Formats: sequence, structure tokens, C-alpha cells
Amino acid sequence: MADPSATRTRVFRDALEATIRIGLVLLLLVWCFQIVRPFLTPIVWGFIIAIAVAPAYRRASAALGNRPKVTAAIFVLFALAVFIAPVVNVSGALVSSLHDLADQFRRGELQIPPPPESIASWPLIGAKLSAFWSLCASNLAMALESLTPQLKLVGTWLLAAAANVGLGILQFVFSLIIAGIVLVNGERSQAGLEQLMRRLAGESGHHFVELSESTVRSVATGIVGVALIQATLLGVGFVAVGIPGAGFWALLALFLCIIQIGPALVLLPAIIYVFSTDTTLTAIAFLVFALFVALIDNVLKPLLLGRGVDAPMLIIFIGAIGGFLYMGIIGLFVGSVVFVLFHTLVRSWLAEVPAETATAAGSGSGPQRPAA
Repeated sequence: MADPSATRTRVFRDALEATIRIGLVLLLLVWCFQIVRPFLTPIVWGFIIAIAVAPAYRRASAALGNRPKVTAAIFVLFALAVFIAPVVNVSGALVSSLHDLADQFRRGELQIPPPPESIASWPLIGAKLSAFWSLCASNLAMALESLTPQLKLVGTWLLAAAANVGLGILQFVFSLIIAGIVLVNGERSQAGLEQLMRRLAGESGHHFVELSESTVRSVATGIVGVALIQATLLGVGFVAVGIPGAGFWALLALFLCIIQIGPALVLLPAIIYVFSTDTTLTAIAFLVFALFVALIDNVLKPLLLGRGVDAPMLIIFIGAIGGFLYMGIIGLFVGSVVFVLFHTLVRSWLAEVPAETATAAGSGSGPQRPAA
């Protein structure tokens, strides 16, 4: 008969050894995470870009004689030329516009036209909006003084956002380089991901990999891509009609489009401003253009989002806002894609019926009665 004290000692020793091993593994994982953490956002965004453009990349590589490295280099250079240059220009225009507005306000040269008489007849908000607009037109300093608490919050947020613009541009460049590397090693990356998912999800691993790819590609093009198209068109329109701070309003429109609210909150004051300051023909032309941009997502999203992806507005909203607050401007894109991916994978996992349950359900309509 085994000695109880020796058994307890052996169990204690095994438990202590297992605890130490698990603790060392967790310590190593935490340490590695802290090392990778500064690069986590651009790495994730790079993989998202690579997955989104993979079909077009394969066609381009075949057209260039199956030269993946050359194709990836061309893609990175093209993406830098298409996206980075406009981002730098918009950032510069935004800073310049804010500086000019602040300088005009400081010298007392900032003039706001009086509101149209028709605004006062609007239901619910017409009278208050007309009164506040009139106060801004007659005494801007007093009008801003009444909004001091709100302006302090907005100013703090704008300063933090401006400080992160340079970092966001560097992260985006790094993401494009990572996307090019992933595209060159696409088959190896996919094989490694499938191997990992098979270890985590068993035979369903391949299904989850395919679902992840389709979800990321659909959301990246159908939500983020459409928002970029709308914001770019609006920025061009704002510059064409001479709206002050066009870069800022285009950036705000991009934010609203990604979180699925739409650009109406930006377009409405812009339309009112153009009707108040420009000719009727220009104002009507801008109104038609604004309606076209605001409604274009109804055509593009069904084409780009994909039939198999159900992306509720609340999921996209939480992902975009949370990503923006946590990771900055790139998090606005990454958060929406990652959170929709998480939502889709969880729904797919919950919808799966274990084999034992399916067999039991198909064996009969109910429990068998014992023989009498």
C-alpha cells in the first residue's frame, strides 16, 4: 500500500512543477506581447490590406509573368503614391486652415454671414439655431464664450489627434511594407494560419480561415473603402466651393462614414454655408453633388460588402470608435474590420452543431419508450 504522505508529496511536487512551467510560459507570452505591442496595429492593418488586395495582386502578378516580388514592390509604391501623398496634403491643409482661422479670429477679421430667414421656421431647432447663428455673426467672441466647456474638450481632442497624425502616417507606411511582404509570402502565410486554426478549432479550422478572409476582404472594401471614396469626393467638393477647413470636414466625414452614421452631419452645414455665401447656381450644383456622394454608398456597399457578411451597424460602430480611441486614426479602420471579424467568427462557431448532438437529433423524434 502506497504511503499517503509520499503520494501527497508527489502530487504537490507535480502541481508545483506544472505551475512553474505555466507561469514561465505566461511570463514569456507577456514579455513577447510587450515587445510586439508598438508594432501590433500596423501589423494587423498590413495583414488586412494584404487580404483585401490579394485577388487583384494575383491577377497583376500573372499579368507581369508571375513575378510576385516585383508586383508587391509596384503595389507598395503605388499605394504610397495614391494614399500617403493625399494624406500629407490633407494634413497640411488642415493645419494651415486651422492656423488661418485662429489668426483671423485673433485679429477680429473672421466674418460669419447672417443666417437665412428660412432657418427660423425650421421645427424644433430653427429658432435656437437662428439665434445662435445671429450671435456668431454679430459677436463671435461672445458666442464662443458660451461654448467654453465644449470647446475645451474639442480642443484637447484636436491637439491629441494632431499630435498623432505624424505617427499615424509612419504606421501606415509600415503597414504597406508589411502588406507587401505578406503578399509575396501569401501561400506560406495562409498555410501557417490554417495550421494554427486547425490546432485551435480542429477540422473547422479551414472553414474559419476562409470565413476570416472573406469577412476581412468584404468589410475592408465595403465599409472602409466606400468611406474613403465618399470622404475623398467630399474633400474635393469642399475645396471646389471654397469651404474653410475643407481637410478637417473631409476627415470628419470619413469618421462618420466608417461608423455608419453617414456624412449628413457634415453636409448639412456645408450646404447651408454655400447657399448663404455663393451664387444660387453654385449652391444648387453643390447640393446635387452632395446628395450624390451621400447616396453612393447605397450602390457601392451591396457590390463590395458581400452577400455572406452580415455586419450590424452597432458592431461596426463599437469597433470603429473603440479602435480609434485605443489606436488612433489607423484604429478607426482596424477596429471596425477586427470587430466585425470577431462577430462573424463567433456567430459561425455558435451555429455549428456538434456531431454527437446531430446524430442524437437525427436518430429519432423523441426518447424511446420502454417496453411494457
